[in-house]
Amino acid sequence: MRARRWTSALAALAALGLASGARAAEGGDVSVSVSSPAPGGKLRDYLHQARIEGSALAEHGGPDQFDVMLVIDVSDSTKAASGVDVDRDGEVGVDPQNELLPPGAFDPAVRSTDPGDTILQAQVLAARSLLQGLDPRRVRVGLATFSGEINPSTGERKSIDQQDAWLDVALTGDYAAVDRALSAVLARGPNGATNYAAGIRLAIVELAGLSGAKSVPRAAAGKVVLFLTDGIPTLPVGRGNVEDPGDDEAALRATQLARSAGISVNTYALGPESLKYPRVVTEMARMTVGTYTPVQNPGDIVTLLQGVTFADVEDVVLTNLSTGEFSTDVRLAPDGSFTGFVPVREGRNRVRISALASDGSRGSVELEFDFEHNAIGDRSRLTELERIREQNKKLELHRLGLEVEQFRLEQKKRLEIEPVRPDEAR
Repeated sequence: MRARRWTSALAALAALGLASGARAAEGGDVSVSVSSPAPGGKLRDYLHQARIEGSALAEHGGPDQFDVMLVIDVSDSTKAASGVDVDRDGEVGVDPQNELLPPGAFDPAVRSTDPGDTILQAQVLAARSLLQGLDPRRVRVGLATFSGEINPSTGERKSIDQQDAWLDVALTGDYAAVDRALSAVLARGPNGATNYAAGIRLAIVELAGLSGAKSVPRAAAGKVVLFLTDGIPTLPVGRGNVEDPGDDEAALRATQLARSAGISVNTYALGPESLKYPRVVTEMARMTVGTYTPVQNPGDIVTLLQGVTFADVEDVVLTNLSTGEFSTDVRLAPDGSFTGFVPVREGRNRVRISALASDGSRGSVELEFDFEHNAIGDRSRLTELERIREQNKKLELHRLGLEVEQFRLEQKKRLEIEPVRPDEAR
């Protein structure tokens, strides 16, 4: 009966015109716009760095608005240590089951010596960090969690029709509401087994506006799922601690529906096994033209989730044509907006902002402004620059691909054939 209901849902999607297939880049330029500083304007600061803000959009018919469902694993295994000092209290929690500790030092149920450093805590912090880089005017975010209650005597689902996924907040531009929902997730804590299919199906209901949805879909918005898990699918079939073929099939059938609805699924597998590229999470990403990101150290999800792109923009670099200096100190948000710093000199500066799309297409814009050194300036700019550099350093260890490296090398080589403009005022 349940399979027939989802077959009917697929037919409904097709009737609504939503079964359009996954998003695919088709080439074309990248549109780059700058919101600050104003062309011809004047900057005054003590730091010889100009702060550049703007956005980049791949021009292959892609949307400039996005509806994003965060789908987070809250199964019992997420109470394990993440390997990172998530709560920044100076102590990195460890799993006492893997340590040489005196008998009775910790209850057998404890999986992290610091309860603020669990995998669930890391997932929540990653979600909060992601929200800080998004524009609520362009990106709505919803939150769903999944696990699966099991009968302790049989190890199977407690009830055949039980709920294994929960909508914590419908799609919204009110990020404070999402933040409150994340706090509620932490308050509930980890529990149960892992039902991938339930999490994916709930996300589809909200993104596509199917029967029972609490969200109102936007036809022109790109639809994205960010799927975080530290385990393999163990439900809805059989025992909750075993990956059965039926568990895999249920997850992939749900993903097929996501593909038919034009929903891209980006998957993040947390833990050492992620480097073995588990079949289900990699297939979920492949089927929907999403991305699969292995997170060997679960705590690294805090950094890696900020590196996702659902605007098909991979990189933005800044070049000061007046000084011949090149900068990759740019924080690129998933929706294509960016904030970066480029070295500047006294007087007139001409800066090129260049962007790389996922399909290899490029775009750029040039901007002129004047700079004047001021002993009294906004000292927070230096802190922001240092944070951008630190974040990029962490991301590059995991995500800097060959195409991005070639793009940056190309921008540097352009400087070799474009002489510095000495006629510009200093």
